[in-house]
Amino acid sequence: MLDSLLTMSKATHLECSLCHRRREAGRIANLCECGGPLLARYDLETIRRHWRRREVGHGPASMWRYAPVLPPAPESVTSLGEGWTPLVRTRRLGARVGAESVWVKDEGINPTASYKARGLACAISMCVELGIRKVAVPSAGNAASALAAYAAAAGIAARVFVPRDVPQVNYLGCRACGADVTLVDGPIGDCGRLCAEFCAAEGWFDMAALKEPYRLEGKKTMGYEVAEQMDWELPDAILYPTGGGIGLIGMWRAFDEMEKLGWIGSRRPRMIAVQAEGCQPLVRAFQENEPRSRYWEDAHTVAAGTARPPAAGRLSGARGGPRQPWRGSGGERPGSPGRGRRAGLRRGNPSLPGRRGMRGRSRKTVAFRLSGGRRPHCALQHRIGAEIPGSLRDALSANRRRRTGQTRRPDHAQMSDHPF
Repeated sequence: MLDSLLTMSKATHLECSLCHRRREAGRIANLCECGGPLLARYDLETIRRHWRRREVGHGPASMWRYAPVLPPAPESVTSLGEGWTPLVRTRRLGARVGAESVWVKDEGINPTASYKARGLACAISMCVELGIRKVAVPSAGNAASALAAYAAAAGIAARVFVPRDVPQVNYLGCRACGADVTLVDGPIGDCGRLCAEFCAAEGWFDMAALKEPYRLEGKKTMGYEVAEQMDWELPDAILYPTGGGIGLIGMWRAFDEMEKLGWIGSRRPRMIAVQAEGCQPLVRAFQENEPRSRYWEDAHTVAAGTARPPAAGRLSGARGGPRQPWRGSGGERPGSPGRGRRAGLRRGNPSLPGRRGMRGRSRKTVAFRLSGGRRPHCALQHRIGAEIPGSLRDALSANRRRRTGQTRRPDHAQMSDHPF
């Protein structure tokens, strides 16, 4: 079934989001000559005639059920089972925040424990197809873990540039998957600069966000899944914790594609970007009515993955590119919940994004949990066919025991009282 779906893929060309210049889809490409990000385009009219909405459910239980609107050929796909994550009704959480119907899209159960697995699965698959053998990425942690895992699964060399204070689980995960890790004395912006310099000097392919066309394609499958899991009726609001906003743009693209396929109507959810006070470039751009977001100096938050410069600023304000979802959707001001993402769902927190709108106006609200639920690296190593060195395996085990304070998995009774 997967192969038959993939053969329908109609990625016709790449288009610059700034100058609209077209180029062939089957060529290696980073940015356009004008500096604009490239977007994959499809023959949606042809796909609409051959791929019916009712047929989606016959696809695999992964993001590849939407293969006709993803670019890789069947023989190029590198998958660890990413996507098709659960959408869970959280009645107690909804009652606490005064919302009628709150659902949590749990991206933490992806193979590398974050939504980054989607984008890197698609991008690495295209690297296989295009013959790219060496890839590098700057990351605050989660993208590095995903790149390391999928590159290892595809037999591609990987190098990651991460801040020296990167979460230990990400560092160890990259090492376990065989990636070269460069620790940078500086924020994620410095990682991006060093990564770009390294790729230019050594001939590696730069996989930084929006510097290649295909990570966005993997991330847009979150939008397809939300629509399908809600029986093709989009929610009234989507709460999305973010650093650069690329996941929001991906979902917005998905909604546009689904409308052109005749699967949904023109109504869109209110897209609410949730950012910490220590790094809120999208909030600032929204408040100051700027067409493009600016770099946030001295970014800091306990949610390391959101402490990053706004790559989406290069795209979301671009002429002819996707509209900023938090503007085009009629959404309210992006929230800024406390000093860390954890503050956003406390009882009585007046800064909860969308709190006013969630009372009465929003019948269904989807909140994204983008990472967590770390997969043991030994299990991931088994899936990608890599071998963890004994010393690193011992370090992983010791770190797990130190972090959990125990040597065995908690029993069901201990795990049943979920905070949601």
